[in-house]
This record gives sequence, structure tokens and C-alpha cells, in this order.
Amino acid sequence: MTRAPLLAAALLITSLPCFAAEKGDAAAGKTKVYTCAGCHGIPGWKNAYPNYHVPKIAGQNYDYIIAALNEYKKGERAHPTMRAQGESLSDEDMRDIATYLSSIVP
Repeated sequence: MTRAPLLAAALLITSLPCFAAEKGDAAAGKTKVYTCAGCHGIPGWKNAYPNYHVPKIAGQNYDYIIAALNEYKKGERAHPTMRAQGESLSDEDMRDIATYLSSIVP
């Protein structure tokens, strides 16, 4: 009787990785992220004009980056520059960029 629940638990645990979100290629993301540096790479994370705080994205959580880019792409977040960036990215681009950015240790 105790073997069946243990076997079921073991099968469930070993099958969980197949439900995880597919991550992208960090090397490809490093190439694709070049446009992000124009705003997000400024020391102190301030945009030159207009002057507003630009969030730090290096080291950001993978799932957060994916969600944010998708929300910009769909127009659910209001920022014209980021909307244009989001609209220009494929799902693969977003996965690659998120994989690269989330791999950076700030």
C-alpha cells in the first residue's frame, strides 16, 4: 500500500519539468538585448529625455520579463517606446531576451 503513493509521487515529480516554461537561448538573447541598453543601460537608470526612472532589467526574474513584454505587446501597459519594442518581438525573441537578462548577476 505504501509503494503506490510513493511511486505516484515519484512519477509526478519526474514529470513536472515538462510543465515548466520553455526558456530561450541566452547567447541569442545577449545579441537581441542591444536595443534595451539605450534606456535600461544608463547609469542610475534614468532616461536622458524625458527624465524618468527606467527600471533595472539585468538580473530580473525570467517570468516577470516575459509577462511585462507580453503586456507591452498587447497594449496592457502604457508606454509608447516599450509598446513598440514589445510589438517587434516574437515569442522566441522574448524567451531569449528573458533568459539572458535573468542570467545576469547584478
